[in-house]
Amino acid sequence: MSDACRLCDWYDHNKRSLPWRDTGNPYAVWISEIMLQQTRIEAVKEKYTAFMKELPDITALAEVSDDRLMKLWEGLGYYSRARNLKKCAIVLKEQYGAKLPADYTMLRKLPGIGPYTAGAIASIAFGLPCAAVDGNVLRVLARYHNDGSDVRLKEVHDAAEKEICSVFSNNSSSAFVSSFNQGLMELGEVICLPHGNPLCKQCPLTASCQAHQLHTTDHIPYRSALRQRKIQQKTVLVLRDGNTFLLHKRPSHGLLAGLYEFLTLDGWMKEKDCIRYVEKLGAEVLQIHPLPEAKHVFTHLEWHMKAYEIRVSNVHAIQMENCHFATEKELAGMAVPSAFNTYMKYYDLRDQRF
Repeated sequence: MSDACRLCDWYDHNKRSLPWRDTGNPYAVWISEIMLQQTRIEAVKEKYTAFMKELPDITALAEVSDDRLMKLWEGLGYYSRARNLKKCAIVLKEQYGAKLPADYTMLRKLPGIGPYTAGAIASIAFGLPCAAVDGNVLRVLARYHNDGSDVRLKEVHDAAEKEICSVFSNNSSSAFVSSFNQGLMELGEVICLPHGNPLCKQCPLTASCQAHQLHTTDHIPYRSALRQRKIQQKTVLVLRDGNTFLLHKRPSHGLLAGLYEFLTLDGWMKEKDCIRYVEKLGAEVLQIHPLPEAKHVFTHLEWHMKAYEIRVSNVHAIQMENCHFATEKELAGMAVPSAFNTYMKYYDLRDQRF
């Protein structure tokens, strides 16, 4: 038995039960693949189920309000993925009869669908002989060949795609294509683990894996370092008037676009400066006290946050662009990014059920 067939057999007998797996639904494959980008499977499961329950098809996704979409996506991060999902759904509804095309080239032309996602949809949903190369696949192939090339390089990615397509030249049946691609992903997820901790004794490819034979799994694959994150100091102001909070909706472009936040100002401000700022907005300050400090890590950026709760007597007197007022119940239903989890949890707002 070839290693490719051995991998497919292993996958067919050992694959995990996941809510989007083996559904026969291209929409389910698409949504799950976008959610799984940069996000752990365990974190995706519950969000995926809730998302699909409310938005079960492309038409529903195309018609959902932006605020509701952001709330459904809350906690998954990289919110541009959700915006691109809706943008793509609108195109599919208007130009493709609310269906994903069974064609790799056509999939690549759609908003938010890159080479990996197009390959995953094409191969898993439609059984087309297309490569789907992500970090897990690159790690498996690098160890299999004991290849120390930098997996961040485009030429390494392109070589992996070419190798997978050459496997399909020998067997392009839908079942084989789907199992092989998912088998590579699954192997990287549960067996060929990163950071030198692969479970080689459980791997179906151990006998042929060069990194295993040469004891190099601790430093294969090689991945060059990302540039150092930029640190930004922020002051977060939680303005309340009794049970009413003031929220600000971020611009429709840029970091955390279109999401709601507590007032967030650049730099670390002293209490007296915060009071002066709020008074200039038109509110009467009754009380101020510090909240826990917090840190949030983005891909290339870190926010180091100091925060204050500021009690005011006339929050509705504040007039500023994109300003919103919400009760605790309403706030719990708004799309507030996880950067503010510390403060949502401080008020027990993150997972309240009303």
